[in-house]
Amino acid sequence: MDFDPTLLRAFVAVKETGGFTRAAERLHLTQSAISHQIRKLEEQVGRPLLHRTTRRLTVTEDGEDFLRYATQILDTLDAMTRRFQPSPISGVVRFGVPDNFMGDRLPPLLSQFARGFPAVRMEVCVSMHTDLRAAIRAGELDLAVVMSPPDVVEGTCLRRTQLVWAAAEAFEAPKGASLPLAFFPKPCVNRQVAGSALDLASSLDWHVVFTSASPQGIRAAVLAGLAVTVLTREEVEPGMKIVDGRYGLPPLPSVNFSLIWSENGKTPCACRFGQLILEMPDLPGVEALPPQA
Repeated sequence: MDFDPTLLRAFVAVKETGGFTRAAERLHLTQSAISHQIRKLEEQVGRPLLHRTTRRLTVTEDGEDFLRYATQILDTLDAMTRRFQPSPISGVVRFGVPDNFMGDRLPPLLSQFARGFPAVRMEVCVSMHTDLRAAIRAGELDLAVVMSPPDVVEGTCLRRTQLVWAAAEAFEAPKGASLPLAFFPKPCVNRQVAGSALDLASSLDWHVVFTSASPQGIRAAVLAGLAVTVLTREEVEPGMKIVDGRYGLPPLPSVNFSLIWSENGKTPCACRFGQLILEMPDLPGVEALPPQA
């Protein structure tokens, strides 16, 4: 049998308020309408749910069992209504992010946002070499996740990770020759940080042998044994090894991932998307940072 949620709400209201009059006030109905609904519900159930006397109203034993199910059903219906009710928020969210920040978590994040805000259109730039800060300053993006050294404070710090030198498991540095390196095109924080560290290592002879704007291209060059590159620690994959301290390579710092906004980027829809980013779980092996005051 199918129960009308209206009747279930009337029954729950009577139990919670202790009477028909107060239940009618809560549901903005007349007392006679509440009485009719309870009578109709009891006829459908086939047994009394309430025991009425001139002085008090109590719930029968069957009524107590029925109340538990009715409450669960109404809670589920309310949750479903909240989940699927049309969102009043619309517009466009323009978001930039480096390839190595979200990885496989970007599709479910976009899917979650699209389900909650179907009237919002997303424009997403995923790149390691695009100057996301410049795009933010120019108003071409509303918000972006950027990489920056630990001593640079900008936006809201999300998490910190360590940069490492990485090479193929079978990589052998050429004897007596310049060390081959693979980098993303400028501007890339990995390349900038590595270049600064290499400038301090005056005894190391190196050259850029491979450049690609694609993370897949860099990985392919490294796995092929063509060059050493700079990755975040969690990006090192099977077939690669960390070569920090070898071949005269200088130590690398950790970097922060920070969420930054354009001057006019905090629209209602962009703020909702930004909140989802702030609530993302941390990657394994990545240090979470305390929220900023």
